[in-house]
Amino acid sequence: MNRVITVVLFCFLVTSALAQKPYQVVVKANQPTATVQPTMWGIFFEDINFGADGGIYAELVKNRSFEFTKPLMGWKEQKKSNATGNVLIINNGELKNTNPRVARVTINGDDHFGLQNEGFRGMGIKKDLQYHFSIWARPVKGNVTVRAELIDATGKSIGTASVTPAGDQWKKYEVSFAATATEAKAKLNVWFEGKGIIDTDMISLFPGDTWKQRPNGLRADLVQLLYDMKPGFLRFPGGCIVEGYELGNRYQWKKTIGKVEDRELIINRWNTEFAHRLTPDYFQSYGLGFLEYFQLAEDIGAEPLPILNCGMACQFNSAEVVPLDQLDPYLQDALDLIEFANGSAETKWGKLRTELGHPTPFNLKLLGVGNEQWGPQYVERYKVFAKAIKEKYPSVKIVTSVGPSPDGDLFNYLNPTFRSMNVDILDEHYYQKPEWFLKNANRYDNYDRKGPKIFAGEYAAQSISTVNPENRNTWQCALAEAAFMTGLERNADVVQMASYAPLFAHTEAWQWTPDLIWFDNLRSYGTPNYYVQKLFSINKGSKVLPLLHDNAVVEGNDGLYASAVSDDKEHAIIVKIVNSKNTNQQVEIALEGIAKISSSATMTVLKSENLESVNSLDDPKHVSPVEQRVELKGKKLNCLLSAESFTIIKISTR
Repeated sequence: MNRVITVVLFCFLVTSALAQKPYQVVVKANQPTATVQPTMWGIFFEDINFGADGGIYAELVKNRSFEFTKPLMGWKEQKKSNATGNVLIINNGELKNTNPRVARVTINGDDHFGLQNEGFRGMGIKKDLQYHFSIWARPVKGNVTVRAELIDATGKSIGTASVTPAGDQWKKYEVSFAATATEAKAKLNVWFEGKGIIDTDMISLFPGDTWKQRPNGLRADLVQLLYDMKPGFLRFPGGCIVEGYELGNRYQWKKTIGKVEDRELIINRWNTEFAHRLTPDYFQSYGLGFLEYFQLAEDIGAEPLPILNCGMACQFNSAEVVPLDQLDPYLQDALDLIEFANGSAETKWGKLRTELGHPTPFNLKLLGVGNEQWGPQYVERYKVFAKAIKEKYPSVKIVTSVGPSPDGDLFNYLNPTFRSMNVDILDEHYYQKPEWFLKNANRYDNYDRKGPKIFAGEYAAQSISTVNPENRNTWQCALAEAAFMTGLERNADVVQMASYAPLFAHTEAWQWTPDLIWFDNLRSYGTPNYYVQKLFSINKGSKVLPLLHDNAVVEGNDGLYASAVSDDKEHAIIVKIVNSKNTNQQVEIALEGIAKISSSATMTVLKSENLESVNSLDDPKHVSPVEQRVELKGKKLNCLLSAESFTIIKISTR
């Protein structure tokens, strides 16, 4: 078992007993250099690593509508004694193309016949919690009762309830029951009892503790981790799934709204992306669709940032493109989405949003055109989108890709090209070693202040190398990201949005690592990287303040990286300091240009004695923040910064 490391940080007044002269920095509280945007620190969501189905989307049944490529994937027949029942998959594609398959079950009354669902690497079940079972059914012949039964890993029943379909029409039947035990690897048996034939579809099981107890809802512990970050924006639905492996399985937002049973499931492009992490049972049910994404953003207080396909499939895969003269459907999707988000009930798409239960507009201000595209073909298509969007919705800011890397030929073509077009926001991505983040904390110091704003849309320090399955969320990676983020904050007049990626990963079903938040069927935890992101976000502040050593910014000097902001709402000055050296360092912080401050401050420290430290399900807070009060002498604070630590000092100016 990993030992819990207790962080001790000594902060004390300057006295003659100090043997080492402290590293002196000055915060000029009356000389703000930039406004920190409310969107500064946010969240990037993509359905990768079982992030949606099997993750934040709380549905426990896998392949609930029998629409996977193999219709019974996730299911197996169950028989008791000499039961002679059977199941037949019927495809009604000629009549219904969004959810055409149904399971026709025939039972002969001999005993019991049923189907068992394995869930997403099992089902996480909690003792005494209510579970809501539902099934769409149409009796064809005879009388059949449907009984839902949860079983634990040994096969023992831990909860059951029944419904009896009647009539000869399709109808949704629902029943709730309490679980009698906690089990991480439960399964669901659906027994068909009696004698007859019955058609079934959309077999579903939800826990009763979804976020805000919403039907068809989200997993509460995962949403809580996001809510606690106080994110400025939520980017969705990705990521590479926006593009699709090919255009045929690109993300189409209109297919993700409306009745859940009418949403068209597609294969998740990550299910066969990596030979070393094949996940053939990874599909998108779209139970988590665009309405739910917008609602999630609203719930956690974040600006919605949807990303739409621009007529290009993933260029790492098929690289398919739609001819320019056939872009109209893609373009109309973008215009209709803005109307869906912002339109009144008198508009076509605003009316639909209202009918779906959200009459208040979502006040969409940001929209991404394309995900991680590059080349002249992207520029051509972007121009078409930008012209149409700006003509109809001039206030909507468009996020524009500059490719998958922060440098190189692709970046060097797109960056000047889009700057010459005076685009709104450039989306830069960095999946690099920790050393890169330390060396590039000054990346934006000399960017054009009058050019496009920057969205640091995807970044994560890679402990080994990009796409390496052995990457880990180590403290070394998180510390390097914190150092880099002081540079983002210091340049908030240019960098107005930033988000770590990817967000979620199931411990038994991931494709990509590292990731910000990990979970299994019952538990979840934030990585050291999560705590870095959270600490920056909840201490976002309002205005950037100069923080100087010998009249220069602190961006690697003696292993230190620092930034400072004022917080107008909380009347405070917030200093963020990273000590990347493997020795303690004394730092004296002097506040200038302010009449009055508190005699004490709050200090929060994130550190570990080992750069290879990670958090885990069994030790979720191995690396986590520790807070204490410290005293100032006048307008100075002298601190001993622990080796390889990230420290936040918050001083009240009331």
